[in-house]
Amino acid sequence: MKPIAEIFSQGEEVVGGNVVDSNAAWLSERLVALGFTVKRHTVVGDDLDDLKSLLREIAERADCCICTGGLGPTVDDLTAEAVAEAFARPLQLDDIALKQIQRYFSRRNRDMAESNRKQAYLPQGSLRIDNHWGTAPGFSLRQQRCLFFFVPGVPSEMKRLFETSVSASLLRNFSVRPDTLVTLRCIGIGESDLQQKLSHWRLPDHVRLGFRAGADEVQVKLLFPGDHHVQHIDDCVAQAADCLGDYVFVIDRGGQSRRGLVDVIAELMMQKNDTLSVLETASQGLIAAKCLGQPWLSATRYRRCLASLAAELDVSINQEDMQQTAVACARQLQQREGTELALVQLHSGASEQFGDQERSIILYNVLLTPDALHYSQHSAGGPPERKQNQAALSALDLLRRYLQNKCP
Repeated sequence: MKPIAEIFSQGEEVVGGNVVDSNAAWLSERLVALGFTVKRHTVVGDDLDDLKSLLREIAERADCCICTGGLGPTVDDLTAEAVAEAFARPLQLDDIALKQIQRYFSRRNRDMAESNRKQAYLPQGSLRIDNHWGTAPGFSLRQQRCLFFFVPGVPSEMKRLFETSVSASLLRNFSVRPDTLVTLRCIGIGESDLQQKLSHWRLPDHVRLGFRAGADEVQVKLLFPGDHHVQHIDDCVAQAADCLGDYVFVIDRGGQSRRGLVDVIAELMMQKNDTLSVLETASQGLIAAKCLGQPWLSATRYRRCLASLAAELDVSINQEDMQQTAVACARQLQQREGTELALVQLHSGASEQFGDQERSIILYNVLLTPDALHYSQHSAGGPPERKQNQAALSALDLLRRYLQNKCP
């Protein structure tokens, strides 16, 4: 059975929403990668009784706990005091910690305030965690069931202490085997539709299925136990990918590569040694922005007014067949820019319709390649910024499908 971990964040600014608790998310990801089960994230303000009560609860129910914040020199930094009172471990001066704090200030040619001495007092029986990047040393101790680690709330310091000290201590004290996370990253389909596509697939025992929806993609996550055979993982992922079909643009294993849509496109464009020219309307320059700095992007143009676009490219606008207009624009664009590929994205409706979040627009995408024409058509709704992003993604997804040989 996996050891149970908790994350405990301290600070009134976190409880009040003035500071986003990014530490907890970062720590959770690291703990899960090591093989722990993270059961709770808890945030407590600067209240001594609340801190003591929570510490006692965690000591009884968790195998380990990472506590962040409350180690500073001011009166509202109460973590060490709370630990001392909760577990009957009086604070004691750690001479080495004090020298490290003094050295921190002397190296910066600054006088150490008397209040900083407070940071050198650690609970009796705790082990100091040296902090070479700030004034607050961390410390660890075991109380009842739980092995506690107390580290600063400053993210840069917290991360350094975890990476240099805490993670190694966790691996010494616990027998853990990390799970394997495989993420199938999808585009052009909603979360509920993805689940429907997987509804007839029998999920293997002990494998956890999850979904995560974002602005640019929807992720299907498969979490395999650490003792799962590699071949079984491969077979399971292949079955899931087969159910999801062409909506999957990349499969990330281990949760480490995290390649986005443009990363996948860039890799394939470099392999094929192709160049691309782009003409966009509804996306309003967002395609170019998403592909900023890519060497294969030869030329980009953004035109809000179709009339000026038609005049520039010497094409006729066919309001009854916008796809035909997009094809004519693509041919002219490819000829003028001399690129292997030309991507054109147009939309129906006037600017008033684009700005009205109650009204949808139709997106028309055309990709002209040396051998063929490829099309896609989508509806985009919501606020203008959502329509803009949908327009850019739909056009880029057409390019991705061509590069992955998934165009019909």
